[in-house]
Amino acid sequence: MSTLIYRQVATLAIDPADHPRGLSFLSAASGLVRVGQRLYVVADDENHIGVFNADAGSTGRLIRLFDGDLPESKKQRKAEKDDLESLLRLPPTAAWPSGALLALGSGSRPNRFSGALLGLDANGEARGPARVVDLSPLYADPSLRFEALNIEGAFIVDDALLLLQRGSMRSPSAVIRFPLDRVMAWLSGAPASLQPRATVECDLGKVEGVPLTFTDGCALPDGSWLFSAVAEQTGNSYDDGACAGAAIGIARGDGTLQEVRRIEPTRKIEGIDARVAGGKMTIDVVTDADDPAIPAELGETVW
Repeated sequence: MSTLIYRQVATLAIDPADHPRGLSFLSAASGLVRVGQRLYVVADDENHIGVFNADAGSTGRLIRLFDGDLPESKKQRKAEKDDLESLLRLPPTAAWPSGALLALGSGSRPNRFSGALLGLDANGEARGPARVVDLSPLYADPSLRFEALNIEGAFIVDDALLLLQRGSMRSPSAVIRFPLDRVMAWLSGAPASLQPRATVECDLGKVEGVPLTFTDGCALPDGSWLFSAVAEQTGNSYDDGACAGAAIGIARGDGTLQEVRRIEPTRKIEGIDARVAGGKMTIDVVTDADDPAIPAELGETVW
């Protein structure tokens, strides 16, 4: 397996006045979308979305997605959080003429079936208030297919919404493809049957005997897609484990893997976005150290 070199660009610093606990950073970053020079980041243990300027060293701010505040205790926080693991940009509709951001809970527990929809203006600025979305219709079929649902990536390729099911040491990762028109109709309030077009299991390889499993994904201009993956020593969708390695890979639109490259030095990458220009791909990533006292990093690598 060839390698990509990870470079830390900045830590995700925020204004303490925006944080419900007065922290000066965002931790547990789990989803990333670039809109122009803005970077939108969800963290799996917050009720907010972070907004950062792509220029290194700038301080971000938080926008509330869900009411209320999570407990201080790490154990209680983990039990009660909505576990936002995915973030994607939606195309324009009558309801949001400049598109919107959709954050998705992982579905790994009954209280993690919530999402949040946040409209964008013509300049790519998020405009609240956020609308809470019950993800039960979207997750109904995958919940039956997988013993332990754990959606960690979501993005649009052509006319489909792709969800990335994260596997574990005991279960495979998979890509789940939904018709985009039905998903958009459902999000706009129309009744819709949300049945996947296809569900494909994916073997991403191993690091030191530990399977690589999906942590995020994003579409590429040619209809293929990029994904991040980590080799985490855990047998379920709830508990954290030691990270043996991380990788970034490319898949064709139908989910066929093309190439996987290891990331060095290792970071637990949980959010990914990419820019393609001049025959190279610059990949933005955000990290989660599984420790609320450690700031998430904004990093990059070049393919």
